[in-house]
Amino acid sequence: MYFYAARQPILDRDKNLFAYELLFRDSIVNVFPGIDGDEATTKMIEASNFNLGISEFTGNKPAFINFTLETLIKGYPETLTTDELVVEILETVKPGKKLLAICKDLHQKGYTIALDDYIHQTVWQHFYPFVHIIKVDWQTTSVETIKEIKVAIENFPHIKLLAEKVETYEQYNQALELGFELFQGFFFAKPEMVKTKNLSPSQIAMAELLYETSKTEVDLANITAVFEHDVTLSYKLLRYANSAIFKRRAEISTIKQALVTLGSAELKRFLGLMFAANINPEKPSELINSAMARAKFCDLMAKEVNSPIDQAIAFLTGLLSLIDAIVDEDLESILSKLPLAQEIKDTLLTRKGDMAALIMLLEFIERAEWSKTAVIMKRLGLEKASVLKHYNEAIAWADEQTIAND
Repeated sequence: MYFYAARQPILDRDKNLFAYELLFRDSIVNVFPGIDGDEATTKMIEASNFNLGISEFTGNKPAFINFTLETLIKGYPETLTTDELVVEILETVKPGKKLLAICKDLHQKGYTIALDDYIHQTVWQHFYPFVHIIKVDWQTTSVETIKEIKVAIENFPHIKLLAEKVETYEQYNQALELGFELFQGFFFAKPEMVKTKNLSPSQIAMAELLYETSKTEVDLANITAVFEHDVTLSYKLLRYANSAIFKRRAEISTIKQALVTLGSAELKRFLGLMFAANINPEKPSELINSAMARAKFCDLMAKEVNSPIDQAIAFLTGLLSLIDAIVDEDLESILSKLPLAQEIKDTLLTRKGDMAALIMLLEFIERAEWSKTAVIMKRLGLEKASVLKHYNEAIAWADEQTIAND
């Protein structure tokens, strides 16, 4: 049995990771309208308790999980702890005495309650003492309505407003100005502004190494020379190559020996992660984490597509698929400055070919647009179970790397 889920980050005003919304279903394909809310929540709770576990999937951050009235009545929220769960009441649940009693009870027990896709009605004022977060759909809610909501909750300072479906930097900035404290959407996955960024010497060296290792025939002499001219990179390489995960007969004492020990594939992973993690240290760690998860997923899936893709190239392409967000610059401008193999540039810019299809598959999974994944999986010859398995593995791997680098 697999743990079917996607997770979407929820960020605070400083773009730090606050929580995840978990989008659990019983399948990655044709979820809507094939399963109702009660069944989806029931299967999700079952999976979280008896399969992977919520905290493992969210890196110990709180999880926003949708609940219907029926699943609330059955007490499903209480199968999870107050630290790991935010009880998200679906917009389809109508305010009434039964729901109010449940909210009071959950509040007294220490649970955090959120109202999803909030539609402003005066009846909700009875719930305000027990509600902690109100989620406002940015695409369907007018500024005038938002101002009405703010007036309605002004006597309840414990309530935070969360702007969901925020797609652009302009929308994020407007929400900030209106006093929102939490944000959900894909604004962080796009450049916030177009500006020029100069790379530091270490970053330039990493760019050169990315190019060298993206070639079909790796030139060990050229790679060794680049490392030998950058002390920081050399130090990190030697530390990495000297770790216990690599079998060797003697301690490593030269750059060339370290490179040989790692081998081509592992070197490419090392460089890719170094580049992403250091290119813009001011970006949210979740963005770097997402890029790493994409890289690992592409690496794992590369050998399973109808026409197998070189795994090292797949890893690097997946890693760079969010580079515009990491650098805050237009993708074409960024790639023109990086001496990458043309195959990688073409994939990212034209969005054509099997490698680009893998990236699109990832994007649909991240956005929980399940119905769109079926077409891509059929085109690539991928099995649903394998995609889910590798997606979960990639997320777990990326989380481990983030923890290790903290």
